[in-house]
Order: sequence, then structure tokens, then C-alpha cells
Amino acid sequence: MPTESSLLAWTDDPGPSPGYPFRGPGTLTRVAPFAAIAVLSEASLLLTPGPASMWGVVVSLALLFTVAASFALPWARLPGWMPVLVPLAYAGSALSLTLAAGTTSGVGIVVLVPLIWTALFQRRWESGCVLAAIVVIEIVVSLTPVTDPDGVIVRRIILWAALGTVIAFAAHELRDRGSRSRQEAARLQAEVTQLTVINDRDRIAADLQDKVIQQLFAAGMNLQSTAMLAKDREVRKRVLASADDLDHVLRLARDAVFDLGRRHQGRGLRAEIVALCARISPVPEVSFTGPADDTLDPALAAQLVRTLRDALEVMRPHLVPGRVFVTTSATACTVEIEAAGPAPDPGDAPGGDPSAATIAATGADPGAGPAWLAMLEKGAAEGGISLGVRPVSDGIRFTWSIPVRPASDEP
Repeated sequence: MPTESSLLAWTDDPGPSPGYPFRGPGTLTRVAPFAAIAVLSEASLLLTPGPASMWGVVVSLALLFTVAASFALPWARLPGWMPVLVPLAYAGSALSLTLAAGTTSGVGIVVLVPLIWTALFQRRWESGCVLAAIVVIEIVVSLTPVTDPDGVIVRRIILWAALGTVIAFAAHELRDRGSRSRQEAARLQAEVTQLTVINDRDRIAADLQDKVIQQLFAAGMNLQSTAMLAKDREVRKRVLASADDLDHVLRLARDAVFDLGRRHQGRGLRAEIVALCARISPVPEVSFTGPADDTLDPALAAQLVRTLRDALEVMRPHLVPGRVFVTTSATACTVEIEAAGPAPDPGDAPGGDPSAATIAATGADPGAGPAWLAMLEKGAAEGGISLGVRPVSDGIRFTWSIPVRPASDEP
């Protein structure tokens, strides 16, 4: 049983509940104006000269009571075409009232009431049915009890049909605009919510990066270094287990942060890089600068992720990636990986013609370079991505850079 507050609540959205517009929230608000017009029109018969036919009054009242009783029907279980019968019954009541009061009584205007109802709350084809009923009513009124001249009848039919069409079209158009406005507002609200979530994710990520993740990562690295110094096998095993636990905590923290902003249509570049780094043990630090998700074309972003995945597979036997920096600007997206480990030994390399990046990293003469470094350069070149390699204090820094726009698009 609907409560009084739900009955009085206003809603003009078609079909928000089973049985709309005859049941559900806002029923009293919808019905009250039309019920008031029906009562006033019937009461107007008390004015002089009074009704010309009592049978017409009885039929009009009977149809009105039928319309009122229809609101108690189980509309959710009835066929979808039956709601049109309610405004048609109201139109029949208006016809009987007009005939009972006389064609010159001035009550004929109430015939527009069912059309306004359908235009506001029901479907377009139902408004069309009621409009056709109004035309029929005007024909009947024009022929009863004395036939009007043909010109009067044609004029009356044309004007009433035109007026009804304008009312129905305008009301349905307003409803459509209102529905589109609500949909657009819902879409904008969803975007605002998504942006809020993304901002919260970035804020949480920054806080975790500055206050938690870096300390956890440093503690894990210290535990691994300590394990290498321990001579007792059981001590080494427990220390490494503690380092693995910290590594697991890092994974959970990153997953919790970046799952906040995961989009339904797929993960962006940021989430792909985080997921890629999460498969490495120990998990490296990852930081982002700039809008990584919305800058690169999806094909270029996918190519960058594939290149990084292959590069990490190649370098893992030789180096331990410790930090990953992703920087996005208006012209390029750059990914830097700092890896701990020995600098490449020129003696390990096969003969060949190394690039300038290899020479800068190794300090070797042309003609020598590590095989795995050559594989990194080859993989980047095949993807159209530039690779820079240079030594840092505790290892090597690799820099992959890809332009925001393909080179062919540049003037």
C-alpha cells in the first residue's frame, strides 16, 4: 500500500513504476487537477438553465465513476494497450455532459482534458487515439440535436483537430526534452563521480607513495640484503619470508589504490603499467606524472606496454628493477626504469655495431655490447620507441620515449 508521501511525490517520468500513471508515486498530484475540473464541470449543470437531458448527466457521471474506479485496477498484470481506455472513457463522459447541457452551454471545452492527460503521462499513440475521439465528439455535437451548416462542421473539426494536435505535440516534445535533460544530467553526474574517484585515487596513491610504499619497499630491500649476509639457513629463510610478506603488502596496496579508478570499458595505460610491475618480485616503486591514461592513442599505449613487458623479461636475469617513473607531457610519454645491478660488461657481448645508447651505458668502444642490451634496443626499435640507457649511482636507468602523436602526423 503506497504511503501518503509517495502518493504526493511529484514525478513526470513515464513508466517509473508498474501501473504508471494510474498508480505509484505522485498519483494524487497527477490526478487532483483533472478531478477538480471534472467536479466543476458536473457542478456547473446546477446553473440556469440546467441540464437539457438527465440521461446524459447520468451517463456522464457513470463514466466518471468508471474512470475513478480504474485507478484501483491491477495495471501491472493487464495488457499494455488497456490504459488508453481510461482517457477514452473520460472523453465519453465529456460528450455526454456536453449533450446533456446543450451545445451552447460552454462545457464542451472539457473534451480537451483527456487529451492533456495522455499528452502529459501516456504514450504518443494513446494521444492519437484520444485526438481521434475528440474529432468524433465534435462531429456528434455538430449533428445533435440540430445539424449545423456543413461549413461550420468542417471548420469546427479542423480547428479542434489542429488545437488538439498542437497540445499533444508540444506536451510530448516537452516530456522528451525533460527525459533527455535528465539522462544528460545523469551522465554528467556519473562523469563527476568518476573524476572524483580518480582524484581520490591519485591523492591516495601520492600519500601511499610518499609515506608508506617507499618505506615498505626500502624495508623489503634491506631484508633481502640482510638475508644475503646471514649464514644460518633458517635465519636466511625467515628473513626472505618476511621480505616476501612485505612484497605482498605492496601488491595489495597498489591493487587497492588503482582499482578505485578502473574503468568499465578497460584499463588505461596507468593501470596496465601497474599490473605489469606487480608481476615482478620484488615489486618496484611506480610513480606517475601527468595524465597517462588520456594522452596516448590506445594503439600506441598498447605498443608501449608490450615493449616494456618484453624489456622486463629480458633484463630480469641480469638486473633488479627498483623504480619506475612514467612522465606524460604534451609531446611525449616517457617511461624510466632504474634497475639495480652491475653495469654491462663489454666482454660479455658478441661482436656487432652497438648504438650510442649502448656505448653511453658501458663506456665501451664501438663494436662491443651486452647481448641482452642489444635485445632491448631491437625490441624498442621494432615498436618505433626510442630507448636511452645511462648509468646511475646504484645501477642503470633505461628510458623509453614515445611521441604523443605518430611522426607521420607531424607537419
